[in-house]
Amino acid sequence: MQSALTAALSAAIAVIVLPLFAAQSLSAPIAASFGLTESAAGLIAMMPMLGYTAGLVLLVPLIDIFRMRSVMLTTLVTGTIALSAAAWSPSASAFLLSVFVVGLTTSATQMVVPLAAGLAEPSARGRVIGKVMSGLMVGVLLSRPSASLSASLLGWRGAYLVDAAALAVVSLACAVIVPARAQSSRLGFLELVSSLWIVLRGEPVLQRRVACQALCMGSFGAFWTAVPLLLAAPPFGLGQIGIGAFALAGIGGAIVAPVAGWAADRHLDEAATRLAHACVIAGSGLAVIFGADRLGFDPATHRGAALLLLVLAAVIIDLGVIGDQTLGRHAVNSLRPEIRGRLNGLYTGLFFIGGAAGSALAGIAWVHGGWTSVCALCVGFGLAALVVGWITSRPRARNRPDAGVEGTPGRAEAPGL
Repeated sequence: MQSALTAALSAAIAVIVLPLFAAQSLSAPIAASFGLTESAAGLIAMMPMLGYTAGLVLLVPLIDIFRMRSVMLTTLVTGTIALSAAAWSPSASAFLLSVFVVGLTTSATQMVVPLAAGLAEPSARGRVIGKVMSGLMVGVLLSRPSASLSASLLGWRGAYLVDAAALAVVSLACAVIVPARAQSSRLGFLELVSSLWIVLRGEPVLQRRVACQALCMGSFGAFWTAVPLLLAAPPFGLGQIGIGAFALAGIGGAIVAPVAGWAADRHLDEAATRLAHACVIAGSGLAVIFGADRLGFDPATHRGAALLLLVLAAVIIDLGVIGDQTLGRHAVNSLRPEIRGRLNGLYTGLFFIGGAAGSALAGIAWVHGGWTSVCALCVGFGLAALVVGWITSRPRARNRPDAGVEGTPGRAEAPGL
């Protein structure tokens, strides 16, 4: 792939993901606008995520049976319309339905990754995926602050119109740069969805990478769910602006993705995977030392240093999680090219379960043991990922004849797969 095309896809995926987390920053003014109760206001941030999950299962696999450009353009144009509808919604129910569709169409991010993988030369696939992943991480990082900035200038409705305009530009660009490749599969939609289990069961590489990334995401979800509680409490006492600034530590994920892709291209993925898992463990360990008065370090006495070191811990955790995810995307996109839609939909959808589990368990850990228990949970997820990755890296586990590497069929191949 030419550098300009890679950069275009990276920019496109960053814009596509922007609306996914916008509602989290805008939930207060939106709830006030529609007179929603505090309990009902939670739906504002939940509906886009539910839509995104549904899109991974219902929309992303469509690129295996229809032309990539047709599926992507239809999804992006629908997303543009849904964002406009959210901006002009006359009622809470209309708004919630609109942002559900927004989340549904945001799953187009997982169409861009297999597109980039398919256009890249095999020897450079990891680097291309890494650069596209950097765009995705930058979009995630900017999603909340950009929504807040737009809302401060134009109101929350204006923020959605800005996202709609940006997505319309991306739609026009994709009409030009996405190739119209025909698909040979004769599967119907119901057969396509039912084949997801067959794909998962028949691809050991996918199973392995899903397991490792789900565990890493468990640590990620637990850390980022609980750290705002830590930062808001004494001795830190940060407000929303300070907590938002702390979240910029997530830029580490954008930095490491191309490096992980480079390692995969040089067949260093096993060593890089273990290093990624070690980063998750090390970052979680540092977090408990600098956030909970352990090993003689008192955050109350050294508040500034403790904050900086907590940022370092967050960066190290993100390096590990996004590094493992980039390596996993390279692995699954190096399998059978005719089912890349299903592979990416399954990979992303299943590791999200790990992140959700980590977030849920973080609340329980915080209540019963505070920051120390949360960090112990993060370390546990990291250790589990290290063990799973080590066990499944044995030659017999990686070189089984049914491993579904590119050019060979999977064990549970069905008609049209």
